[in-house]
Amino acid sequence: MKDQQIFEYLQQFLTEERLQKINHFAPESSDFVLPVIEDVFQFRNAAAIVRSVEACGFHKIIAMESAHEFNPNLRVTKGAETWVEVERLPHSLDSITEIKNRGYKIIAVSPEKNATLLPDFQITEPVALVFGTEAAGVTEEILDFADETLAIPMYGFTGSFNVSVAAAICVYELKQKLLRSAIDYKLSEEKLWEMKVRWAVNSLQSGEQILAKYLNDNR
Repeated sequence: MKDQQIFEYLQQFLTEERLQKINHFAPESSDFVLPVIEDVFQFRNAAAIVRSVEACGFHKIIAMESAHEFNPNLRVTKGAETWVEVERLPHSLDSITEIKNRGYKIIAVSPEKNATLLPDFQITEPVALVFGTEAAGVTEEILDFADETLAIPMYGFTGSFNVSVAAAICVYELKQKLLRSAIDYKLSEEKLWEMKVRWAVNSLQSGEQILAKYLNDNR
């Protein structure tokens, strides 16, 4: 069943204001930049990352979990969790390999390995930006596996930005680079309708039940 048909059914349950927002922001959405978060343990950082990613029009995050659950603080996200899909994968090299097999260039955000400075980075293909843990940064095995490393220029004594700040800077800067480019970075039509269905379901108090009933009635 086509997601377009599902969305056209679900939109009758949305407020006019919510429907207008979905139709306005969906066409600018992109998965060309995919933030990948390594086992972040502070819920405020998790929430701030979700909020920044959504504000830049990238509506998916991969959270690699091992010791800690990616659990955004809803007071910090300001509703961004309604729009951002969080895919949870094991914190392992196998997960990074799977992401690469989806067609993403793996970019570790770290000053090691002769890193390219963010202002100089040329985005020409889909990239997965790997952000390390608060304490240790990007793990060594992922640094070794990554296609490239990316560094944010620093101008003071502080050696690095907080992970949520680093994520915000990177996704914003890469969005600006995409806007200035001729790259077709937006979602395919199929992915666009799939996302709009998810947004509609998340916008409704009983969205999952409404969707399940529709699917059952139209099998």
